[in-house]
Order: sequence, then C-alpha cells, then structure tokens
Amino acid sequence: MKRSLSRWLLALSGAVALGFLPAQHALAQTTKKAQVVILATGGTIAGAGASAANSATYQAAKVPVDKLLASVPELGNVADVRGEQVFQIASESFTNAHLLQLAKRVSALSKQKDVDGIVITHGTDTLEETAFFLNLTVHTNKPIVVVGSMRPGTALSADGALNLYNAVATAASPTAAGKGVLVTMNDEINSGRDVAKSVNVRPDAFKSAWGDLGMVVEGQTYWFRAPVKRHTVNSEFDIDQIDSLPQVDIAYGYGNTSPVAYQAFAAAGAKALIHAGTGNGSVSKDVVPALRELRAKGVHIVRSSRVMGGGFVLRNAEQPDDQYDWVVAHDLNPQKARILASLALTKSNDAKVIQRIFMEY
Repeated sequence: MKRSLSRWLLALSGAVALGFLPAQHALAQTTKKAQVVILATGGTIAGAGASAANSATYQAAKVPVDKLLASVPELGNVADVRGEQVFQIASESFTNAHLLQLAKRVSALSKQKDVDGIVITHGTDTLEETAFFLNLTVHTNKPIVVVGSMRPGTALSADGALNLYNAVATAASPTAAGKGVLVTMNDEINSGRDVAKSVNVRPDAFKSAWGDLGMVVEGQTYWFRAPVKRHTVNSEFDIDQIDSLPQVDIAYGYGNTSPVAYQAFAAAGAKALIHAGTGNGSVSKDVVPALRELRAKGVHIVRSSRVMGGGFVLRNAEQPDDQYDWVVAHDLNPQKARILASLALTKSNDAKVIQRIFMEY
C-alpha cells in the first residue's frame, strides 16, 4: 500500500511539472487578484473627530491614503491595492482645476496594463459632480468607482471602512466593467450619472431617482439594471483633449426671486447659466425678461429643477424654450447640469447641439 501511494504521489508531481493537471486546477494555480489603484482626495472618509460620539462634527481630509488603506486590511482579500494621494481637501473646495487634474490621472491609469480598476475616495459634498464628470470624460471600460463616507473613521458606527471595501470589491469585479463610473455607498452600487446626496447626516445619504444598479454583499457584486445614457468609451468628451472648462454658474429659483444673481454671474463671465427652478424648471415672470436679454447677448440658459429625488424638466413646458432658444436639463439636477453644460460648450455654442447633448447624456 505504501509503495502504491508513493507511486501515485510521484505521478502527481510529474503531472504538475509537465502541465497535465485538469484545467480548473491549473486555473486556480494561476489566477491573480485584480490590481486596483486607490486615488485619495480627502473628504469625510479621511476625516477625524474629537471623540467617537462626533459623527457630524469633525475635520475632513486628515488621514493620508497609506493610513486609510492600513485601517482596512481586508482589502487584500479582494484585490492587490496601492494608493496615491492626489489631493487632501474637503470636497466643497473642489474646483474645475481639481476635476481636470483628477480625471487626467484616472485616464492615464486606465491605460496601464497593471491596472484593472480604479477607486477614488472623495468627500460627499461634491462626490456626485466628480463621479458624473469622470463618467463623461474618461474613455475606458475598466471599472471606476467613487466612494466616500458620511461619518469619519473615528466615529461610532463609522461607514467608511465598509464603503471602501465594497468599492474595491466592485472595482476588482469583471462584472463592473463597461457600466460607467459607479458610486458605492451603504452597500448599494449607483450610477455616477444618477446618484445624488439627499441627506447630510445619515449613511444612506446617496440615492438615485431611478434606482440603484446593484448591491455589494460580503465582497460580491449583484446587479439589477444597467445605464442606458452615453458614458465613458461612448462619450464624445475626452479628458485627454480638455485642458480648461468654460464658466457655468447656477442661480436658484424661489419665491420673490429677482434677476440679480443671473445678471451678476453673466457680468462675471459665465457662458451659461443653470436655472435651478421650482417644479418643472419654472421661471418667475419677473426673471424671464432678464434671461431673454442675457440669451440675446450670447449667454446660454439651461432650465433645471431644484426638486429633490427626481426633478424632470420637459422642453416647452412652463416656458417656450424653442422661442427663447433655451435648453432644458432633462432629469439632471442643477449641479450635474453645470458639469454637462460646461463640457458641451467645449464642443459647440449652438443651443440645439447643447440640447441634443443633454438628452443623450
């Protein structure tokens, strides 16, 4: 019996050496973990409070990327990760220059053979804007995931560690490829186009009006729908060809509103104005004449809705957009409409072309 066992072990070792093992065994021996790069920009996920009871009072952008990764050793179970500190700021201070620099770095990394996915840690205040900008400008099918947290890592029930783990798991998953830029928060996977911050003190803050794309559970991704709007490789905007962005500003509609803000933004150089209107992007009768005058001077007017959770602006409803040569933002909220309008102006100054862009993206 011992002699037979020895012969069997010898034969097995020979099969290993000669490559005659079954395919599934050979695959198990050669499969490598996905290579995921984490670009850190600051925000609450890198924040710290004075005590564990401080979940809403803290300093953002305090923890560097190496310490952030070291605090979640489980990341190594789902991918080989490496970190890079791009910025260390609170996201309300993000500028167009930050957007351009970050997107160009993401684009460069996406072209590297040793990068399978990219995660961007980000403050939640403007996370949705950055995710949308990347979704429009980075030409890759590789997973790009933007992630933040609503509580600093020092707080009781901090959400950053699990959010980051889920982001890396999503970026490492081949199933996330080709779905555009994603946002993972509170176990959900949302489209960077649709998602918005809806509350500022709860971990379930980020929601999409049209529903999430999927979920992450114990490092596994589960999908329920896919984006249909143009993005990433199908976008006409390419960050490698964009070095500056036209000025676009947002003015808020409200009861007793006046045209002062619109006129001030235009005087300061705005090429387009996003009207964050009530309801269906409604415009007060006291503001319409000023907006028509600004449009006659070459400033584009884009009607959006300030409605939370699904503003939807119909063309030529509430206002005769065709007659005034205005644009409607469709279902994009004001802050995302600003991003798209600015990019659209890098392609054309024709309101009809800009309207076509808003309907396709």
